[in-house]
Amino acid sequence: MHIFHIIVSLNVGGAELMLKRLIESHIDNKDYCHTVISLRGIGTVGIHLQNLGIKVYALGMRSAFETPKIMWRMISLIRTLRPDIVQTWMYHADLIGGLAARMAGNRNVIWGIRATDLIAVGYSTLAVRQMCVFLSWVVPNTIVCAAYSSRRSHIALGYCADRIVVIPNGFDLSRFIASNTQRNALRSQCGFTEKIVVVGNIGRFHQNKDLENFVRSAGLVAKQYINAFFLLIGPGMDTGNKLLADFISATEYSHRFVLLGERSDVPACLAAMDIFCLSSRTEGFPNVVGEAMAMGLPCVVTDVGDAAMLVAETGVVVPKEDSPALAKGISYLLTMTPEERMHLGQTAKVRIQSMFSINRTRERFESLYKVMTKS
Repeated sequence: MHIFHIIVSLNVGGAELMLKRLIESHIDNKDYCHTVISLRGIGTVGIHLQNLGIKVYALGMRSAFETPKIMWRMISLIRTLRPDIVQTWMYHADLIGGLAARMAGNRNVIWGIRATDLIAVGYSTLAVRQMCVFLSWVVPNTIVCAAYSSRRSHIALGYCADRIVVIPNGFDLSRFIASNTQRNALRSQCGFTEKIVVVGNIGRFHQNKDLENFVRSAGLVAKQYINAFFLLIGPGMDTGNKLLADFISATEYSHRFVLLGERSDVPACLAAMDIFCLSSRTEGFPNVVGEAMAMGLPCVVTDVGDAAMLVAETGVVVPKEDSPALAKGISYLLTMTPEERMHLGQTAKVRIQSMFSINRTRERFESLYKVMTKS
């Protein structure tokens, strides 16, 4: 079966990495062949896919004025390669790629929706999404959302409910392994002793991640628990970020915070933590929570996107933008013994292994592919 993927770009991002993991899961399966079109450049993910032997086309789109030319190129490729299914990823690719597929005579079109928040997008994206609302009733055979919250919000927007299914992201569990040596080395680097309980947050410094909420709640926790320290990792999570530094200074517990900035050794960073905390004000399907769970960490999350569904009974869910509630959730885990926290974290790990592995995601997509090509 030949799957033809169309995506806006192949730089590192949630949709791009999910596409990569899905294709990687079929590398040894001769029943599936994948081709990828990037509307823009080849990107880091595209180079990786090419190294795996996947055919990748980068169309070099730079502005909306090039849309007719880009569409004609895609129509030509689809007519030439005759894929069984055309699968598009995110609004712009859904619109342009979906129309190109139908104009090329392919009715087996899968749209992909990754977003949940209906407000935090630019005007051009709003316009594209509004066109997708109308076309959702006629262009795609199926619309795949990565989150149940995304399905609800897009149905409310006007998308065709009968065509929307949910296939959550899948995690490559072989990547989320770290040794005690790695854990101890990073903790030692940060100055964490064995008695310190590390509460961590990984993500980019962005208003949607509500790091002010995390820092405020950490300050409240720090007043009550002398052994609680806080580790922040990700782009912008460094000492050069004055706004973040001001948030931390206001807690009067600056010495309890360690900022490591962007790192490539995420499993080791998660292994150095004892509790993971998601403080976001908006999310879709929060991959970082699944990654923390895969590493056996108990999680405290704000009730955004599919975070509550993801952690279920293995973690603590609190209202968003409520620092006292977030502090209370963290405190609840701090009152546990190390053994109790470890047991809760292992329960979270089992949940990810059984319900959100890349193999489960691959199986869900395969079932969809087979149903579509039989009809």
